[in-house]
Amino acid sequence: MNILVLHGPNLNLLGTREPHIYGAMTLEEINARLEEWAAAHGVNLRIIQSNHEGALIDALHEARGWADGILINPGALHIYGYALRDAIAAVNLPAVEVHLSNTQAREEWRRVSVIAPVCRGVVLGFGWRSYILGLEGLYALLQEAKGR
Repeated sequence: MNILVLHGPNLNLLGTREPHIYGAMTLEEINARLEEWAAAHGVNLRIIQSNHEGALIDALHEARGWADGILINPGALHIYGYALRDAIAAVNLPAVEVHLSNTQAREEWRRVSVIAPVCRGVVLGFGWRSYILGLEGLYALLQEAKGR
């Protein structure tokens, strides 16, 4: 099983960026936790972080040839990233959106995701664990689709 993990804008600053909201764990530490989980479940991850919507879209297009699913934290692109949303819909792979913070409990403008409608699920507010919960959910969906 192959899963593309996408981290959107500003997530490269985790650990130092508003730790009272996003936690103290760095992106490298989150990626290590994801890799540990993946190794224990026989899953291959390709992990990409970009501050550029076009780079994330390019990664999605390329994933059509190898990935079974997508785990994405679009960062603030969840609010206005219509091109990213369209790319997720176009590649037609099961996707799960994750966020470290509970965007529903934050500013009004953060509460509507343009990405969520093209995803199979959304996980919010569990800090770095949102990624693991999202990965577990995606894995279960993919296993079910394969009849396992």
